[in-house]
Amino acid sequence: MKHQKILLLVLITLYFFSCNRKALEPLEPSIIPFPETLNISEGVFLLNINTTIFNQTNFDVSETFLKGFLGSKIKGKAEANSIGFIMDETISNDESYTLLIEPTKISIKAKTDAGAFYAIQSLRQLLPPEIEGQKVFNKPIAIKCLEIKDKPAFAYRGMHLDVARHFYSVDFIKKYLDVIAMLKFNTFHWHLTDDQGWRIEIKKYPKLQEVSAFRDETLIGHYSDQPHQFDGKHYGGFYTQDEVKEIVAYAKSRAIDVIPEIEMPGHAQAAIAAYPYLGCKGEQVKVATKWGVFEDIYCTNDEVFKFLEDVLDEVITLFPSKYIHIGGDEAPKTRWNACEVCHKKIKEEGIKDTHELQNYFITRMETYLNSNGKQIIGWDEILEGGLAPNATVMSWRGIEGAIQAAKQKHDVIMTPTSHCYFDYYQSDSDDEPLAIGGYLPVEKVYHFNPIPEELNEEEAKYIIGAQGNIWTEYMSTSNQVEYMMLPRVIAMSEVIWSRNENKNYENFATRLEVFNKRLDILNYNYANYLYEIESDLSNENKQQYISLKTLIKDKIIRYTIDDSEPNVNSEIYISKIPISESITIKAAVFNQNERLGNVFKQTINKHKAVGKKITINRAPHTSYSGSGVEGLINGVSGSDTRYGDKEWLGFWGENLEIEIDLGEEIQINSIETRFHNGNGQWIYAPKEVQIELDSDKITSSYNNKNQNDLITNLKEETNIKARYIKFKIPSYGIIREGNQGAGQKAWTFIDEIIIN
Repeated sequence: MKHQKILLLVLITLYFFSCNRKALEPLEPSIIPFPETLNISEGVFLLNINTTIFNQTNFDVSETFLKGFLGSKIKGKAEANSIGFIMDETISNDESYTLLIEPTKISIKAKTDAGAFYAIQSLRQLLPPEIEGQKVFNKPIAIKCLEIKDKPAFAYRGMHLDVARHFYSVDFIKKYLDVIAMLKFNTFHWHLTDDQGWRIEIKKYPKLQEVSAFRDETLIGHYSDQPHQFDGKHYGGFYTQDEVKEIVAYAKSRAIDVIPEIEMPGHAQAAIAAYPYLGCKGEQVKVATKWGVFEDIYCTNDEVFKFLEDVLDEVITLFPSKYIHIGGDEAPKTRWNACEVCHKKIKEEGIKDTHELQNYFITRMETYLNSNGKQIIGWDEILEGGLAPNATVMSWRGIEGAIQAAKQKHDVIMTPTSHCYFDYYQSDSDDEPLAIGGYLPVEKVYHFNPIPEELNEEEAKYIIGAQGNIWTEYMSTSNQVEYMMLPRVIAMSEVIWSRNENKNYENFATRLEVFNKRLDILNYNYANYLYEIESDLSNENKQQYISLKTLIKDKIIRYTIDDSEPNVNSEIYISKIPISESITIKAAVFNQNERLGNVFKQTINKHKAVGKKITINRAPHTSYSGSGVEGLINGVSGSDTRYGDKEWLGFWGENLEIEIDLGEEIQINSIETRFHNGNGQWIYAPKEVQIELDSDKITSSYNNKNQNDLITNLKEETNIKARYIKFKIPSYGIIREGNQGAGQKAWTFIDEIIIN
């Protein structure tokens, strides 16, 4: 009998170790967004078909999600191998959690269901990506024992989606929610109405569905292309109230709050197309077929306010959110300035002008929403004419609006175009799909700090979070939306969740490489720039060099300078390359056997100003500072489309004076540069430029006088000897009525200054 017991014990032991050998190896923790603390300990937990889930809390959302994620694979009853939810009232932050993984159990401790849900998202990323495809559990999954204590840096963590310019299915909205939930976002800002379409069913006003939800055709190509071309296809759609309820419930099941946006007083042309009395002129208009800002906005008569209150009454019943976003941006005052009704309202209310009339409009709508238990959010234009008493400001035109609002003790959500607009180009590659313009690579998103330096500690408390925005003028399919949001939304998740001291871009890139495998299995279309090459130009002892780097450390860079394509036999990059003449460098990232990323290409024009001294009277705008002022004479020209790339410098409404010191008097045969002229993005080439070579002055003439062109070229033939070249570049000034950004300062964007 004794020998039988020993034999049985040996067999059991052998079986146990056999199971261990067959278990999938544990992954190194690679969690995005990076948690506050993560400490690995000895041992592993084996997740298998006998693992039990138990919940003695009210964390029903988390339990339901976990069971749905693991599916029918979890069948066991045993208590020794378990995942348990534990209510922990000692946790101070409602969204905090502790995830403790021990050899015999996993404990999820949280104060709220949301905190427990975020713990599950971290646990999820400790499992192999294949689990997303429901193809595992034929073997146990080993998970390293560890403890994570985590909490978000900001309370508001948002992602926005514009469905007015292009309309997407309910299934896609759910897929969108799935990925932001995995990244611990807690807010979905749903942009439902605009000039080009009204996307939410309002039962009291059926023409919003019949007329406003559809447009006759859609602009083809870019807004800056002239003349405008259209596809001639009827387009549109809307979400029924039942579909809205379905999406709101789905978001709740992923710990996400849905904030609807009903635009007012501007971006209202679609609504006015259905009900012309809503506009100042009372005339029939059509739902807009191209992008931009339109003069037909809501009038300020009582009928309009009754309409909007009726609309909001139905919206309120659909969205349990604390907030309703009411827009407030880009509302031209042309119609109001010419409207007797509006001037009567100005007189009745004792206000000064149409800017204060906008404040009256917003404040009146805020009062109505407050009386119904809701708070408003508006874009930073709601600061104009005075800020409504309880409004939260969404700062998009830079950080100035945020600073102003925070100093007035109003909550602020940071979403500046410079770091948070995911409709901008994300790569210098010519293969990038059409976008609105600008340049916002994932690294720039990652390095965004939502707290402006200008705020003191007390004022900074009013910055409640940040948000990534996806405007969809140039995203006609859900596939394009995914491409533009990923991986930038992943970087944004770490901006608003992780502590600054835990952030490291190279480490993030390594974790992103792992995360992308999960996206592959989940069938997301993402932009993969992990194997892209970045360059840096420098000058040392009058010699120019180019340095190349890539983020992923265990890869090889190979390059050519003879215009051939790099391959596995091309020269390996070891150190910076001297530039003695004009050349074109091509390079790519390789492993031992194949090329991994796109080919990097950079042409360096070794003109006479390269490496010389340059000064400027105004620093570039922080959003568009590129390579700094030295980038104007580094030999590299900017993109033909991406005005915000690192070679273009942007200035907002400033007169510029630039001086180049060539070090000695030399022969100057020509001077040339380029100005961006994307008027749809508020960018205007200067009307004239004054150039001074030592004491000789020239007033420039453009080679291309067609102001519809996206790029305006300046080239002057000189045949003069000089040491100093000075430029005076006046700002275009204030943008005139009838144009995009009317009333705003125009931007000036300047490219490489080439001296030959």
